Amino acid sequence: QVQLVESGGGLVQAGGSLSLSCSASESIDRINSMAWYRQVPGKQRALVALISLDGTKMFADHVKGRFTLSRDSAKNTLSLQMNSLKPEDTAVYYCSAILNGIHSWGQGTQVTVSS
Repeated sequence: QVQLVESGGGLVQAGGSLSLSCSASESIDRINSMAWYRQVPGKQRALVALISLDGTKMFADHVKGRFTLSRDSAKNTLSLQMNSLKPEDTAVYYCSAILNGIHSWGQGTQVTVSS
């Protein structure tokens, strides 16, 4: 199982930006896919953005054009740059990784966007 540690959450005003980082215990060049999910109270965890081992990226419709995903193999980190944030982006954001069929999760980081 991959150990994942998120950082970078916080409070920001609407229209602002935040960058989340996910540090992995394994070489991310071995991880089949990594992704960011988010969850608000009372709702299921939802996919925000995903990157496959071959570099293919996928974004949820509601973040396309605002969020970008990058991977740093030297640091074994996955970053999510969030721009033009909206109050509805408020959630706990989780990093995930799938390696050899095992799905691992980080502990989550809170992002709060004030109006």
